[in-house]
Amino acid sequence: MDSRGSIEYPNAVSGGIKSWAEDDRPREKLVSRSKKALTDAELLAIVIGSGTRNQSALELSRAILSSVSNNLCELAKMSINDLMRFNGVGIAKASNIAAVMELGRRRRLAEGLKRKTISCSRDAFEIIVPLIGDLPHEEFWSILLNRGHKVNRSVCISEGSVSGTVADPKKIFKFALENNASAVILCHNHPSGNISPSPNDRKITRKCTEAGKFLDLPVLDHLIVTSDSYFSFADQGLL
Repeated sequence: MDSRGSIEYPNAVSGGIKSWAEDDRPREKLVSRSKKALTDAELLAIVIGSGTRNQSALELSRAILSSVSNNLCELAKMSINDLMRFNGVGIAKASNIAAVMELGRRRRLAEGLKRKTISCSRDAFEIIVPLIGDLPHEEFWSILLNRGHKVNRSVCISEGSVSGTVADPKKIFKFALENNASAVILCHNHPSGNISPSPNDRKITRKCTEAGKFLDLPVLDHLIVTSDSYFSFADQGLL
């Protein structure tokens, strides 16, 4: 009992960061060293803030990351409900994690938009991946370019399921003509992580390429993207 009459339990388990050993305090480590010195789990523990009576925030963070094989791209795909399945993660903590992941996505998008002139498939990938790379379902987009291959805008053509989406060439070129585009880059994601084009992917690419030639509005590329990789029809000589 201390001088104020309260009882201290030095061996009690607490999820608060202040109760951890000095080496296990991510916030102190962030301040005294740098953000680069922290592991992914430590950074996530700062976002979570506290654990449970039997599990520290760091241990909880490690459990969450372990469930996605320590892949931050997969963590970004988790929904609020997915996160709340972990003991100790309520709607507040789940929302914090989701918000941080979304900020990271928006930063990546902002960095991609700095390079508005498309000179290679990688440039197009950097623009489109923040929009669709982490989605749990397929979406088909087109990047509309002017004559200098600068980006006019990026347009969502269709949304689908986990296994596919339908892209209508008429809709693709309708948006392109309405926005005075001079060229188009087609893009869609594969939530499965497999970037190999399907027969339907090849079919829609051929149809759009032929339509673009007729309209004098060339399709420069078709990208199939995941959160960290892509397949380029142009790079593979398939246009």
